[in-house]
Amino acid sequence: MLKVNLSDTIAAISTATGSGGIGIVRISGSQAIELADSLFVSPSGKRLKESRSHMIHYGNIVCDDKIIDEVLVTVMKAPNTYTREDVVEINTHGGFRAVTAVLDAVIKKGARLAEPGEFTKRAFLNGRIDLTQAEAVADIINAKTDKSRDIAIARLKGSLSAEIKDIRENILTMLANIEAAIAYPEHDDETMTRSMIEKGTREALEKVDRLIATADMGRIYREGIKTVILGKPNVGKSSLLNALLEEDRAIVTDIPGTTRDVVSEFINVGGIPLNIIDTAGIRDTDNVIEKIGVERSRSLAREADLILLMFDGSSRLSSEDRELMSLTKGKRTIVLINKLDLEQKLDLRDMDAIGISVKNNVGIYRLYDKIKEMFGAGDIENSNEALISGERNKASLHKAKQSLENVIETLEGSMPEDFVSMDLTAAYEALGEITGETLEEDIIDKIFSEFCLGK
Repeated sequence: MLKVNLSDTIAAISTATGSGGIGIVRISGSQAIELADSLFVSPSGKRLKESRSHMIHYGNIVCDDKIIDEVLVTVMKAPNTYTREDVVEINTHGGFRAVTAVLDAVIKKGARLAEPGEFTKRAFLNGRIDLTQAEAVADIINAKTDKSRDIAIARLKGSLSAEIKDIRENILTMLANIEAAIAYPEHDDETMTRSMIEKGTREALEKVDRLIATADMGRIYREGIKTVILGKPNVGKSSLLNALLEEDRAIVTDIPGTTRDVVSEFINVGGIPLNIIDTAGIRDTDNVIEKIGVERSRSLAREADLILLMFDGSSRLSSEDRELMSLTKGKRTIVLINKLDLEQKLDLRDMDAIGISVKNNVGIYRLYDKIKEMFGAGDIENSNEALISGERNKASLHKAKQSLENVIETLEGSMPEDFVSMDLTAAYEALGEITGETLEEDIIDKIFSEFCLGK
């Protein structure tokens, strides 16, 4: 990614591609207002550079004596803007040609096309938000459910930042006490100092452990539960997917082997996003293409967060069924016995199975309730606790945890304060990686490169 030059004035389209009511071209930088003013013509003769902050103006964008579009232009002056720089937003008519023509004119006047995530990166570099809040912006944009969005908004408002800041400040206080004890040993009550450090470290460790415990749920709300529908051919997997989506997304026939590739969609179960995947039926086959699909099904089952294991209640247990039971051993699994509308020949009561009839839409809500019970949706719904999100944050917390555990081990072994100080410093820096205060520049670049263009 381009190393950000904060002296550049940048521009990009900030609305989605396609036709719509409006399109927005966003400009940020020291020359943003002057640049927009050189293109804007108001019927009243009003100049943008004479405008008060956070005012909207009607007029035309004109380039080379040609009207590009009729627009509304918002002028926002630093520091009270998204990037803490001067920002101008040009509201054009929606549609690809109108908005790109305005962007082309802005770039022709001297702006540079922004890199993906560069507006948010400038907000971070200019100190308006930290890295947890920047990542929350991306999570809000990509939220699959209202709860996913609510959790991201809480982080954008600083819920996780406040937790991390509190732990780091406590560690910093302990480091200051240690440094004072080393510098002025004649004033040091060693027993009292080491006791205080151990107590503070255990408190910090408890808070870090609590955050780590939210990692899996944070990932689920961010990425969705990777849910695989597994079963032998013609058990009703594609019909179940269609029933959950309430649309005919997957092809359903009586011919075994119809589904040969994976079909993936997101659904909302009580606020929990499910990335639900219909797979090829697992069976022995000589068909080369179907065989590839079967192998993919096995691979997806190994990677899944949740397996919906389907059996045909109107048939006796087969060798394929037994293979599936073996394949899902040790995995989070919900067993479904389909085709309750037919005469039942299968009894899996020992497996705590849910009986359903996809054809008659029977038992689907029992499945929803089971998923919510398994993944603790109620705990999150009524909780204001910060959730961490993403493997980067989880890895940093584990590094901090290890360093804090080293501190306790060092204290219990009556080792010198220098060793305690080193491990506390390591924990302090690991936690700083989460907010971006001690993170290497190339990793920060990588994080923002995954943002959409214009944000």
